[in-house]
Amino acid sequence: MTVQYFTPEGMLRPTPYHHVAVGTGTRHVHVSGQIARQADGTPVAPGDLAGQVAQALRNTSVGLAGAGASFTDVLRLTFYVTQWSPDKIGDFMDGVEAVADEIGLRLPLPPASLIGVDHLFEPDVLVEVEATAILE
Repeated sequence: MTVQYFTPEGMLRPTPYHHVAVGTGTRHVHVSGQIARQADGTPVAPGDLAGQVAQALRNTSVGLAGAGASFTDVLRLTFYVTQWSPDKIGDFMDGVEAVADEIGLRLPLPPASLIGVDHLFEPDVLVEVEATAILE
C-alpha cells in the first residue's frame, strides 16, 4: 500500500475526510483542472452542484487511470467551488457519494480542501477538482 490515511487523536472529528495521508513511492501524479465536461467539451449537469461534483470526480478518475493510478493512490484532493456557502455542503457531499463506488473513491475522503471562489474560467463551471497521487 502506497498511501495510508488517518486522523490522529486530538484532531477535529467528524469530518468527511482524513486529516493526514502518508505516501511512499517514487512517482508522483498530479491531475488538475477537472470540471463537469465530457471529453468533447459538452457540459454535464448545468446548474447542478451535485452533478458537477460527480462528473468532475469521474474525469479525475480518468486522468489518474491514464497515469496508471487510482483513487487509492491519492494523497490529497482540492475542490474549488464557485459562490461557496456552508449550506451547499449537502449538495457537494451528495455528488461525492453518488460517484464514490463507481470510481473507487473511499469515504471518508483523502485529505481534502474545499476552497470557495467567486468564479472559475467559464460561467457554467461550478466546481473544479485537483488530485495528487503517489505510486511505487
